[in-house]
Amino acid sequence: MIPSLPLALSLGDPAGVGPEIVIKAWEALRATGPAFVVLGDPDALQGSAGMRVVGTAAEATGAFSGALPVLRPPAGSDWPFAHQDPILQWIAHGVDLALGGEVGGLVTAPISKERLYAKGFAFPGHTEYLAHLTAEAPQDGPRGPVMMLTARDLRVVLVTIHTPLADVPAAVTTRRIVETALVTHHALRRDFGVRNPRLALAGLNPHAGEGGTIGREEIEVLAPAVGRLRADGVDISDPKPADTLFHEEARRAYDAVVCMYHDQALIPVKTLDFWGGVNVTLGLPIVRTSPDHGTGFDIARKGIARPDSLIQAIRLAADIAGRRRAA
Repeated sequence: MIPSLPLALSLGDPAGVGPEIVIKAWEALRATGPAFVVLGDPDALQGSAGMRVVGTAAEATGAFSGALPVLRPPAGSDWPFAHQDPILQWIAHGVDLALGGEVGGLVTAPISKERLYAKGFAFPGHTEYLAHLTAEAPQDGPRGPVMMLTARDLRVVLVTIHTPLADVPAAVTTRRIVETALVTHHALRRDFGVRNPRLALAGLNPHAGEGGTIGREEIEVLAPAVGRLRADGVDISDPKPADTLFHEEARRAYDAVVCMYHDQALIPVKTLDFWGGVNVTLGLPIVRTSPDHGTGFDIARKGIARPDSLIQAIRLAADIAGRRRAA
C-alpha cells in the first residue's frame, strides 16, 4: 500500500471564519484523519489548545492526532504576486509543496477577493491564481482550470464562472464548452473513479431554446460542441432544459452536468446540500479543493461557523490524492 501524504491547508483570510473552521475541522478529524498541515499565521490559531508549529510538512502526519500542525512559509521565497499579501504566500507555498510531492494536495480556506484586489491582485480568484502558479508544471490530461462543485450525488462544472449575466451569452462558445467537457471527462475517470463518464449538457436558454424559438445558442453554439465531443469519444447529452436536470431521478442519468453560468450550477448544489458542498479545481497538475462558501466576516470570531464544507473538502482531496497515487 502506498503511504498517504498529509494535505496542505492554506488558512485563507485570517479575519474571516478560516481560523475557526480549520480548528473545528482538526478537532473532528484528529483521531481518524485525513491529516493536514496548516499554512498560515500561527497567531491566528491561538484558539486551538493543541497547535504546534512544525518544520516540514512530513512532521504533520505524526503530530496530527495530538496537535494542529502549522507550517510557516520559507523565508525569502519569491512566488508570483505573493509579496502583495501573506494570504497569497500561503497559497503559493501550498502549490510548491504539492508540486514537490511533499503533500498529497491543497485545500484552500476562503479568501476575500475584494481585499486582495485593493492590493493589486491580478486574478479573478483562487482558481485562476492556482492555474497561473502551476502553468509550467507537467500534467497528465487536458489542462484547466475547470471549477466543479459537488454535493452528495451531484457534480456540476461551469463553462463561465464569475461572469456578469449580461456577458454570459458571448462568453459561452463552442470551444469553451468542448474544453470544459474534456477536462471534466478526464477528471471523472482519473480523480473520481468513474470508468465511463456520462455528461449532461445544460442549455443556456429556457427550455434549451425550444427549437430556436427562445434563443439559438443551443443550435448554433452548444450542438456543434456536442458533435465535437462525441467525435472524441465523450458521452454527452444534447442540450437539456436546466429546470429538469437536477431532481433525484434525473441525477441518476449522469455523472456530472456541464452548466453554462454560475447560478445555473450553484443554486442546485446549495439547495441539495447547503452546508456540505465542495469546490474542486479540475485540470491542474495538483489536487485542489475548497469549501463552497466565503469568508463569513459577519460571523467571524463568534464561535458559530460550521466546518462541514471544509471537512468534506479535506476528505475529498484525500480521496482524489489516493486515486492519483494508486494510478
